[in-house]
Formats: sequence, structure tokens, C-alpha cells
Amino acid sequence: MKNSVLLLNSRAGFCFACITSSVALPFNFVQAQTSVAPTLQDVVITANRIPTKLTDVLADVTLIDRTELDLVGQSSLLDVLSNLPGIQISRNGGYRSSSGVFLRGATSSQTVILLDGIRIGSATSGAPALENMPLDRIERIEVLRGAASALYGSDAVGGVIHIFTREPGVKPVYTANIGVGGDGQQQSGLAVRGSVGELGYSLGWSREKADGISVLVNPLSSAFNPDRDGFQATSVDAKLRYQVTPQHQLSLGLLHSDTDYQFDGAASPNPLKLTKANTDARADSSLNNLSAQWQAQWLPNWKSTLALGVAEDQSVTKYFRSTDGAFGGSGKFNTNRRQASWQNDLSLGQDVLSFAIEQRREEVDSSMNYSVKARDLTGAMLSYALRTGDWSALAVLRSDHNSQFGSFTNWSLSGGYQFNANWRAVLSSGTSFQAPSFNQLYYPGFGNAALTPQQNQSNEVGLKYRHANLNFEATVYQNDVRGFITPSTNVQSALAILRGISLSSAWQIGASQISASYDYADPRTQPNNLRLLRIARHVANFRVQHQWSDVSLFTEVKFSSDREDNNLSFTGRDKLGAYRLLNVGANWQISPQWALLVRINNLSNTRYALANNYSTPGRNAFVSLSWKY
Repeated sequence: MKNSVLLLNSRAGFCFACITSSVALPFNFVQAQTSVAPTLQDVVITANRIPTKLTDVLADVTLIDRTELDLVGQSSLLDVLSNLPGIQISRNGGYRSSSGVFLRGATSSQTVILLDGIRIGSATSGAPALENMPLDRIERIEVLRGAASALYGSDAVGGVIHIFTREPGVKPVYTANIGVGGDGQQQSGLAVRGSVGELGYSLGWSREKADGISVLVNPLSSAFNPDRDGFQATSVDAKLRYQVTPQHQLSLGLLHSDTDYQFDGAASPNPLKLTKANTDARADSSLNNLSAQWQAQWLPNWKSTLALGVAEDQSVTKYFRSTDGAFGGSGKFNTNRRQASWQNDLSLGQDVLSFAIEQRREEVDSSMNYSVKARDLTGAMLSYALRTGDWSALAVLRSDHNSQFGSFTNWSLSGGYQFNANWRAVLSSGTSFQAPSFNQLYYPGFGNAALTPQQNQSNEVGLKYRHANLNFEATVYQNDVRGFITPSTNVQSALAILRGISLSSAWQIGASQISASYDYADPRTQPNNLRLLRIARHVANFRVQHQWSDVSLFTEVKFSSDREDNNLSFTGRDKLGAYRLLNVGANWQISPQWALLVRINNLSNTRYALANNYSTPGRNAFVSLSWKY
């Protein structure tokens, strides 16, 4: 029965620790220009914790802005992330089932997820519930690949994904959208943003639902039920920003998202003696995020940001008898975080010296009897960004204290050389660490209180080419994780080696835009030399978009090689076959106020698996109409 719980509720079952951190956003946030492919003037924050032009960033970074999100027309945040370099996903079933994100071969708990600077995710499983994030309410996404604990503290083994919600506007803008699709998909949203005097505001609401598909596909599973497993999700967000003086700004952000989805699961204990044929299993997964910031320009070269945040990740499973709705039991795995940070940035000519201190506390409220239910974390970070002539560098040193495991020091050093106007070489090295999650330590029948934090060192070398209409990047990396904790078995191995190659390019030819990426990842544990589960060696993405008058046409192709996953009995491994996906669509700007999107996913109706025994959607179409005034 324990294996059933672990398999069917992956957020509550097995993963790694998610230790909170808060990142202070510097005062002069420069909004990236809107374009399908990032322009040379785009600015990112996550790579250095300070606004930096994309052309000056040393790290391996991807930026997705709102215009691109509108044009790709994806149905969820996970769909967007799955097409980015270095990222693979797994999904336990249909459209909004529990999921995992693997960045550069790291496990789903080894990537830090920030929402407007506040870390989100479960402290029990260690993994974030990205299925809760409403794509319609996202302004931009920044993905930082590579070990980043020196900047962000624990868990940033594979990197950082930073999500920014919708920003206040200058003048009032009203938007609405409605969409329908296959498998009973329905989508709607309303939003307004603008400003009144010195007060900027953004308010939004969105709702999604679907009849869904059957989550499990293996009839031999003890929980298999061939019925449709649907979902409904509702979100509300607000952001206020007040310019007190030219030097001081206050902001407040709020997001509430609630997703209720069905899955095939078995209750334990089972007082009603429910069977797989009459069990209606439901998961109520919600995210509450509240943040406040005070940004100050004390001197022309001195900026500071004080940030406070509260994040709640709630995961409640309930079981009912489908024939009469009788209640058959429930379980919960909830996380509450309180976070604070203070960052100061001192400009020294073209260089920037930054110092930050952070404090966070995380508490779990679970139906499981954990012997420890809270921990405190504090951290201090010092960084120096250097730019002189054709040379640039970033040096970071950080110390973190975990109330359960003591103190850890991490560092990173990156350097870059600009050969000419187009070519640049970069070299990076750094360390990261990750404490075990509460599940890994204390889950009844599974946890091991003797586990110790994982520590790793990462090295990478990259080559970047940028021209007027062509961008190309190549990165080779290796990340050695000592004391790696295997998610499915909770066994601490001597070492895991995460190595790979990442290639990406974007090319503009007249009215056409072409983008492509290829990733080779071969993460393995030692000394048994086993591949990490659910991660393919080869993944390639290709996208072509052509603008024809007011109509934009696009085609997407994804190729993934095979991957491995646990079999049904957890006694061995099964191979999940290679697959190829084809998506097509069109955007029609009917008028300045009205736009129509048509998208067909999995046009070839390919049958494939991202997690063993779990289903994935077949061919499905989606049509949406949006209005903006």
C-alpha cells in the first residue's frame, strides 16, 4: 500500500527537500522588449540577481516574455517549459495531474522555483506543483540552467525557474479570453491593469476545466479505473505598485490558485472497503503567495530591496465512493513558508557589488506523523559582477545555516571573453547543496532520519554567437552530486554524475522565425551506473513560425529518445519508448481588439509515456478568442 501512495501522489511521496529562499528584485527593473525571439536589449534578473542585459549574461539563460506566450498558444506552463532547452518533464496522467520538472538531468526537487521572487513548492515532497500556475497570468519566465546555490541557497542543483506574474500598466488595459478544446477543455479569463497617479495596478481572474482522460493506462494496477479523470482550476491575482518618491517604491503581490483534479488512487486506510471500480479519488492542490517589497535608491550608486513573503503549498487528497458519494478518507501534505530578504547593490563604474541576507521558516501540516515539523534557514550572499573591456566575470560566495543540518558554504565563479562583436566564450564553476525533504527523513515506512545533505560541484563551458538575425549557444556541463538520494528508493548513493550538452539557436528570415534546440543528458548514479528515472538521453525541439499579414502560422516538432522508469511492482525497471510529437496552429489578429488562436496538439495522435503506467493526451484541438481594449 505504501508503494501505491508513493506512486499515485508523487508530491507527497518521494522527492527532495524544498528549502525556501527569497530573492530581492532590484529597484530599476527594465521590462524586456516584446518579441518572439529575445532581442539584444532584453534584460534578465535571475542570472545575477541584478538587472543584466541578455548579451552580458554569463550563465545559460532563457527568457520567455508575454508576447511569446500569447503566440505559442500553449495550454499550460508545463507545456511551455517542456519546449525549452535543458528541460524535460514528467506527468502522472492528463492535463493537470501531478508533475515533475527535470533541469539538466537533476531530479524534480533539485530546481528552485520562484514566483515574483518568492520560493514555492512542497517541503514534504520537495517538488513544486507547477500544474497550479495559471499560464494566462504570467508576464515572463526566466530559466537559469546550472548549479546556483551560491545565489539562491539550497536546492538549486539543476538551476532556477523564475516566474513573474502580470505587471501593472501605464494606462488602463482591459482583457478577456475564452477557449474550448478536446477532452472537454474550457478556459476563460478577465483582467485589468493600469495606473492612477503614482499607483499602478494589475488584477486578474482565470478558470480552466476539462473532462480529461483516464490517468492510468495499465489495467493490472491496483488503482486502475478506465473512467475520465477531469480537473478544474481557478486563480486570482493582484499586484499594486506605489511610487512614493522618485527614490522609493512600495509593491504588493498576491496570487491564489486552486486546482481540483481526479486521479486513480486507493485509499489507505480504507474503512469503506472501496475497490478500484468504485473509488473516486480527488486531489485538491492550491497555492497561496503573498509578497511585499520596499525598493529604495539611497544614493545614485546604491540600491536596496527589502522583501517579505508568505507562501502556502497545500495538497489534500480525498476518496469517495462513486456510487453514492460517501466519504472514504483523506490525507494532506501542506507547507507554509515565511520569508524575508534584504539585498543591497552598489554600482562601481560598470561593476556591481551585491550583498544579501535572508531568513525563512518552513512548517509542514500533514496527516502523516512527522517527528519534526519545522525548520529555520538563514543565509548571507556576497557577489561581485565585473566588466572591463572584452572581459566579464561574476564571483559569488554564500553561507547558509539549516537548523537541522548546520552550516554550508557555497561559491561560484564565472568568466567570459568577447572575441569579437559576435562570438563569446564563457566558463563557470560552482557548488550547491540540498538537504533531505521531510518525506525523505520522516515519512512512515519510507523515511530515513540518518540521511545527510547532498553536496555537488558543477563545471561548464559555453560558446555564444549573436548576430542581427541569428543567435546560437552551446554548453557542455558536468555536475557531480555527492551523497545523491535516489527518489524512488530513498537510498543515499555515493555519487550521481549529471553530464550533458545543450545546443540552442534562433534565426529570423524575413517574416519567418526558426528556433531549434538539442539536449543530450545522461545522469547516472554511482557505483551501479544506473540512469536516473524518467529522463531521456536525447531531446530535440524545432519550431517554425511565419507571419503572413495578420495571420501567424506555426509548426512544432519534438523528438525524445527512450527513458527508464520503475515497473508496477517497484522490483525492476521498464523502458518508456521514444516518441515524436507534431503540433500546428495559427494566430489571427482579427482587429486591434480581437484575436483568434487555433492549435492542434499531437497531430499524428502519437501514443507515448512520460511516466510508466500513466496516460498522455492524444490528438486534441484548442480554439480561443481574446479581446483587449
